[in-house]
Amino acid sequence: MGKQQFVALMYGWIVILGLIFISSMVIALLLRFTPLNEPALSWVTLIVGLITLFIGGIVAGTKSKKKGLFIGCITGLGFTLFTFAVQYLGYEQTFSLEQSFNHLGYILVAVLGGVIGVNAVGGSEQ
Repeated sequence: MGKQQFVALMYGWIVILGLIFISSMVIALLLRFTPLNEPALSWVTLIVGLITLFIGGIVAGTKSKKKGLFIGCITGLGFTLFTFAVQYLGYEQTFSLEQSFNHLGYILVAVLGGVIGVNAVGGSEQ
């Protein structure tokens, strides 16, 4: 992996973490100041996560300008590994089956975003 791909991954991860932070704050405010409860927001959090990983994949692919499949996959895997590390080290829990499927979807959406990002700037390799 070259320097350009590494920088692209860093941009993608920073965008993902920033968007997740902002959306978490909005969801927390919704939980606090509206009658919504946590089970009602489970689909919302899944959709927000998918959109966030898609945007992060697009950013990484745009910055990379080549190898969109690879960049998108590494972007999604990096997010999944970060989430797993926080959950395992902080809460001493592994992924449930539902979380595993969610993260598989996150990785696939990040791959799609990486491919679209590369093709948006006219890259020749995927």
